[in-house]
Amino acid sequence: MVSTTPVLADGHTDTGLTYGPRPAWLISQMDDGALKTRLQACLSQTPTRTDFSIGHRGAPLMFPEHTVESNIAAAQMGAGILECDVTFTKDHELVCRHAQNDLQTTTNILVSDLADTCTTPFTAANGDEDATAECRTSEITLEEYRTLTPKMDAADARAMTAEEYQGGVADYRTTLYSTGTTLLSHAESIELFRDLGAKFTPELKSAAVDMPHDGFTQEDYAQKMIDEYKAAGVPASDVWAQSFNLSDILYWIENEPEFGAQAVYLDDRYEAFDEDEGEIDPMDAATFKPTMQELADMGVNYIAPPLWMLVTVEDGEIVPSVYATEAKSAGLNLIAWSLERSGPLNDGGGWYYQSIADVTDNDGVTYELLDVLAQDVGVAGVFSDWPATVTYYANCMGL
Repeated sequence: MVSTTPVLADGHTDTGLTYGPRPAWLISQMDDGALKTRLQACLSQTPTRTDFSIGHRGAPLMFPEHTVESNIAAAQMGAGILECDVTFTKDHELVCRHAQNDLQTTTNILVSDLADTCTTPFTAANGDEDATAECRTSEITLEEYRTLTPKMDAADARAMTAEEYQGGVADYRTTLYSTGTTLLSHAESIELFRDLGAKFTPELKSAAVDMPHDGFTQEDYAQKMIDEYKAAGVPASDVWAQSFNLSDILYWIENEPEFGAQAVYLDDRYEAFDEDEGEIDPMDAATFKPTMQELADMGVNYIAPPLWMLVTVEDGEIVPSVYATEAKSAGLNLIAWSLERSGPLNDGGGWYYQSIADVTDNDGVTYELLDVLAQDVGVAGVFSDWPATVTYYANCMGL
């Protein structure tokens, strides 16, 4: 099992929490106004842990995601809730990975003795064709998984060798904190997060393999994730289980009602649709399938869309979207993802800021958006790749 550093874990206290330089720097980039003045007035405040601040895969702006070290960093920044994206290995053990098939970009598997387990071996770039590879946790055992070395999630698309493919880290991230990092099983993440004094938001990831997998059904998978919290003695009130699959949410509501009460429906209806869910326009309630009220009637209490679905621009100001107002009218709790995932915001902010690109022209917009999400949309929490930013705001505003 994992072990944490005593200075962070001992006593489960907030001693030693730190904002670091980023919040102050973001505030310095803001346009002058009442919000900037208020945030500046909190620069001398002492950090305290808050559930409003959620570590998105730990603190992957600078640390390899889903590692011990990434989560320790997030806890140091006051994140009250930490995330393990959950997938499974060949022997159906649960591990923390953003996707079942991301080992080629998040670990050293292509340059390890396990390279021959990859479903798509490394293929070099050729002309206009990028380099490719695909490696799945479902092709290796938990014991084999533990032998891998984590790295920043990236790949060099023009690589000619597997070694070159290990590069490609975005220029707003860093490899400074990659050495000596440690992978986590799901059970180990529970132990670590509890030692760090944080709560839990595991996400049941869609399988890259056909289900059932060697007799392991989707229901077995959903149940096993919950069973690991029960085995560890974690109260359901400390767990927000997530899934993009509405059927998983409904399974927990029916079969594990205490956990189902806080299950989080991750909303990807901006691009995905099936017989249960329709592709929606966040500004047109007539496209919502199911409607927000229908979701609430199913027993769903939490819904979590990407940042841009919750806001729009009116008269040059960021305001709540129709999606946000409909969700609140139905009594749904909102959680937003993921702040500080886009890199610098001087050119519109990219995918996460697409609905407010016209007013996104500097990094100070991070706090302008966060303020609208907290005060006008009324979200219950915000995922961030660098949780100190959200912790600072929450502490300053008394959230």
